[in-house]
Amino acid sequence: MSIKRLSGAGLTTPKSNKLWDQTTFQSGMFALATVSLTSTASSIVFSSIPAGYTHLQIRVSAQETVSGGGFNNMNIYFNSDNASSNYAIHALSGDGSTAFAQATASRSTALIYNALSTNTSIFGASIIDILDYGSVVKNKTLRALAGVDFNGSGRIGLSSGLWMNSSTAISTVTLTASSFTANTSVALYGIKSA
Repeated sequence: MSIKRLSGAGLTTPKSNKLWDQTTFQSGMFALATVSLTSTASSIVFSSIPAGYTHLQIRVSAQETVSGGGFNNMNIYFNSDNASSNYAIHALSGDGSTAFAQATASRSTALIYNALSTNTSIFGASIIDILDYGSVVKNKTLRALAGVDFNGSGRIGLSSGLWMNSSTAISTVTLTASSFTANTSVALYGIKSA
């Protein structure tokens, strides 16, 4: 059996004579920033987000210093725009026996449902996709999957949000809660399409 090595000359529309160089073939997910809290904080901010990606993804492992041993929602807003009514949300959540749905327009932030654990030994998890964040011709949308597991009980939430600003690219993302605990970790990724 012979192995044929690909090269630029052998491709119909060669981009490079390299198979992988992260410059020519730019599709994939790229780590942009990570925040790991060493003390409590009411907000986590990613600023000066670079252009050039198709979408953004945020991965969160978070806990809130509110007592109760349950779960809470997390707020998210863009470019310091949290004093207006420029957001709308839809959400579904459930715990295996009870379902919940909500739709709200004219909000000052979007919500990520069931993202935060208020249990002192358990963290909630979220994956948030911000679609077409660099567009200057359409409103920005987000979708999120979040949940908290208490080893036999818990809750999961599906959220979508809309930032009604079609003329501005997203350069700053802010996540807020009453108080994130130490060891909350948030990572920002840029996603490039092929």
